Amino acid sequence: MTDSSAPIIPDASLSQAQAPAPVGVGSEDRFLIRNLSELTEFFESVRPRLEKIVRFRLDPAFQARIDESDVLQEAFLQIAKRHQELLDTPELHPMVWIRQRVLQTLWDMQRSHGRDKRSVHRENEMPMASSNTTSITMARWLADDVTSPSQRMIKDEEQQRLQSALESMNEIDREILAMRHFEYLTNLQTAQALGISPTAASNRYVRAAIRLAEILQNTSLHESSEHESTEPGGSD
Repeated sequence: MTDSSAPIIPDASLSQAQAPAPVGVGSEDRFLIRNLSELTEFFESVRPRLEKIVRFRLDPAFQARIDESDVLQEAFLQIAKRHQELLDTPELHPMVWIRQRVLQTLWDMQRSHGRDKRSVHRENEMPMASSNTTSITMARWLADDVTSPSQRMIKDEEQQRLQSALESMNEIDREILAMRHFEYLTNLQTAQALGISPTAASNRYVRAAIRLAEILQNTSLHESSEHESTEPGGSD
């Protein structure tokens, strides 16, 4: 089940401007955590964003068995144990480091369920943060957004078209879109997560955003064409 209110652009409630005021030292993109107490406070301030990230990255096969709150609880135990790693790398934004720990916890939990004989996936069939997993997830969320209730019958077909179009994009460009539009990371945070320069991340984002707009426009036109062809008096 996707987040039915998932936006194509960040919604006001979770935008960078409206996010809870950060703790520690620095602005949103120049940030220093000095101790575990500040890290804990920062973690709680970004919890809604972390929950969104978990929902976005969670394999649909495990949605009934893995809850985002359980993922964050387990992740924080690891974060507390390993917090010195963050303190030793002040140039890394804490959101990037925390996100990495949260996603690792999610993938470990999925792997654990994948080894369970009751799991709906065998381990060697389970997509684990592969490039096409991102395409599948983005296509599901975007299809929910662009498909009207009266067109649910063609939702699966629409999702497949979106997925194919997204898979035609460069893998890094696609990940940048996912991080910026669905995970609400800033340009600097996205660059650090991908190990590229902020300038490269910005340029790639502009290119990818234009490509996504073209994909969505083509999708909308296709839906309109299909809808018109089914209307009384439409084309034979």
